[in-house]
Amino acid sequence: MIASMTNIVKRYGRHTALDHMNMTISKGEVLGLLGPNGAGKSTSIRVLTGLTSADAGDTTLFGQKMRGHVADIKRRIGIVPQDLALYETLSAMDNLTYFGRLYGVAGGMLKSRVWEVLDVLGLSDVAKKSPKKFSGGMKRRLNIGCAVIHKPELLILDEPTVGIDPQSRNHILDFIDEMGRQGTTILYTSHYMEEVARLCSRILIMDAGRVIAEGSVEEITQSVLFEESMSLDVKDPSPALVEAVKNIQGVTRVEAHRQRIMVTSTVGAANFHRILEIAAPYIILGVTTHRPTLEDAFLALTGKKLRDGGEG
Repeated sequence: MIASMTNIVKRYGRHTALDHMNMTISKGEVLGLLGPNGAGKSTSIRVLTGLTSADAGDTTLFGQKMRGHVADIKRRIGIVPQDLALYETLSAMDNLTYFGRLYGVAGGMLKSRVWEVLDVLGLSDVAKKSPKKFSGGMKRRLNIGCAVIHKPELLILDEPTVGIDPQSRNHILDFIDEMGRQGTTILYTSHYMEEVARLCSRILIMDAGRVIAEGSVEEITQSVLFEESMSLDVKDPSPALVEAVKNIQGVTRVEAHRQRIMVTSTVGAANFHRILEIAAPYIILGVTTHRPTLEDAFLALTGKKLRDGGEG
């Protein structure tokens, strides 16, 4: 176990940002943290990293209580905040060097590490240029580089791809993917469901200051959503075809409109091939399927879209 938060309570005046929040992060896992704005994600990160203190509950990292061990713990963490944390008057190389020294990296090891990070993030050719001349995506990449220069045991990324171009997003996601494969423990928050689904082996969904669901994408969707749908376009479908589809085990609803037959089944019923077999004697014009997604589950759990307004 790398980190845990147990019954964490954090209030700002009358507002309860964290309401007995519980979270664990296992060594080597990539954990996704989702929630609508105002759910408490950013507050959770601030408490976890010692940037703010909780009103109640315990936070443990690397087997140590956060209280009394903050300096030692922080050296083992890398944090990529939502807001860029760069010195725009320093070159990319000097930014990495500065943050490396802050984390205790020095000498030949620091120099080697700076060039390694620049290379893997695709910034070697702009090493001596200042970030004020960079695109938004390049700044985001450098921001991540400053957080990983010391090879942290736990990397926390808070919306690392917000507002950047697709090329930089893919570069960042590939980099995070590789760090996860190398065994770095990662906590990842994003407003982009597809990023979380791609990167994370386990996901926590927060709302109103506490975790309301956790598990893999499949576990969360199957525990919350009970139906998946399929549309079958058939030339001149007969009533017998519609009746046969209705009688398939796991089918919960069938609607026929002219050439289109819309079928709803229980999640996991695996009816796709059965329906196609029954429709085989007919001319099939098209097939569309919709399986429950993480976004469907999120909406079902919170009643909100991920980008609904408020503080994260």
